[in-house]
Amino acid sequence: MKLSKKSQAIRNSLVSALIIAATPAVAQARDQIQIVGSSTVYPFSTLVAERFGSSGKFKTPVVESTGTGGGMKLFCQGVGASQPDVSNASRAIKSSERENCAKNGVNEIIEVSFGSDGIAFANSISSEASNFTLKQLWAAMAEKGPKPEKWSDIDSSLPDSKISILVPPPTSGTRDAWNDKVMEGGCPAELKKKDKKACKIMREDGAVIEAGENDALIVQKLEASPAAFGIFGFSYLENNSDKIQAATIEGIEITLESIQSYEYPVARPMFFYVKKAHIGVIPGLKEYLDAFSDEKAIGDDGYLVDAGLVPLSNDQRSKLRKAVNELVILGPSK
Repeated sequence: MKLSKKSQAIRNSLVSALIIAATPAVAQARDQIQIVGSSTVYPFSTLVAERFGSSGKFKTPVVESTGTGGGMKLFCQGVGASQPDVSNASRAIKSSERENCAKNGVNEIIEVSFGSDGIAFANSISSEASNFTLKQLWAAMAEKGPKPEKWSDIDSSLPDSKISILVPPPTSGTRDAWNDKVMEGGCPAELKKKDKKACKIMREDGAVIEAGENDALIVQKLEASPAAFGIFGFSYLENNSDKIQAATIEGIEITLESIQSYEYPVARPMFFYVKKAHIGVIPGLKEYLDAFSDEKAIGDDGYLVDAGLVPLSNDQRSKLRKAVNELVILGPSK
């Protein structure tokens, strides 16, 4: 039976309504990009957001420093106007986080590894410079270790001062990376073979102190306590070189070159993750990706490099831009 024009119009309206109802509610009420995640990536993301907003084409994205783990938890809660579009991360997304995302309908995720970073182990510039091995750092920080009171209890060549180390909270990607590279790397072989997870448990007797996600606050505390050490990303070290200094680890200084080559023992890649379902719906989201992957930002002479980012190689940046242009999503979780 042939429908009248009026009936056809009504049917088309009903079909359109059903399609909209069946589609996840993706942020039609929001015109501003929302970003959460890593405190280490935060300053880079903020710089891009500010420049992006100053163009006048889109509103300046809102960037929150929640820590990598906290950001991923928020990011994976679902798709829609009340959920963030981007999650910054100072380590790769975990399989458990991907499972949580999938459970909540966040199925297509774009991963952008935009540069590298090194984790500094630093103290006040008024203190003597130090060198530590991974084994010495583990001995100072581990619950399963000897729990020395002073550094010199570990080795007479180390400072004769009380061990006091300010560390990020367990939700921090910096903490995860430190655990993987230092706590596991310095752990005795017999314990690592018996219980690898035990290698990463930090002591709780006051020598290791959780200092929150605010790296700027850690810098202030180090200034006030010259014997204390803190753990944070290379950009904070660079931006506060008049106040703090980094110890060498395994005799290797933390520099742009040693991080880029991964010679520095605590070098790591940095990431941000984007919901593909929000692209084309949130105004400016694709353009934000383009801005973050542009040579002006992450190239050898980019403004993020001036802020402490360790740039990718030319070939890596070329592959990154291709992936961003094609909106390549993560493959199956391993």
